[in-house]
Amino acid sequence: QVQLVESGGGLVQAGGSLRLSCAVSGRTFSTLVMGWFRQAPGKEREFVASISWRAVRVSYADPVKGRFIISRDNVKKTLYLQRNSLKPEDTAVYYCAGRTGGTIGGGPDVYDYWGQGTQVTVSS
Repeated sequence: QVQLVESGGGLVQAGGSLRLSCAVSGRTFSTLVMGWFRQAPGKEREFVASISWRAVRVSYADPVKGRFIISRDNVKKTLYLQRNSLKPEDTAVYYCAGRTGGTIGGGPDVYDYWGQGTQVTVSS
């Protein structure tokens, strides 16, 4: 059983920064392609970023390119999302997700494991 636990959410002012973490247990983390998704009220869950198991390749959604950075520490079994220059439209519940095999990117349906989500609110 794979468990993903996000942390680092909260309230931040527009223009600020915040780093999310996702601790993974129950499976060899280094073999998982990992991703971040978010879901705003009344909207579908959307892709934010993903990273290959060796962190060689990364992918970002257009709205976050140049502002967000995804990274991973395979020794600590932790996924990160550094978010800079935050905007009110970044307000959402952020989820980390993992998949066995496959490649970076993809929609929510290709990911096998999910965290419970962490709320991020960006005030204007």
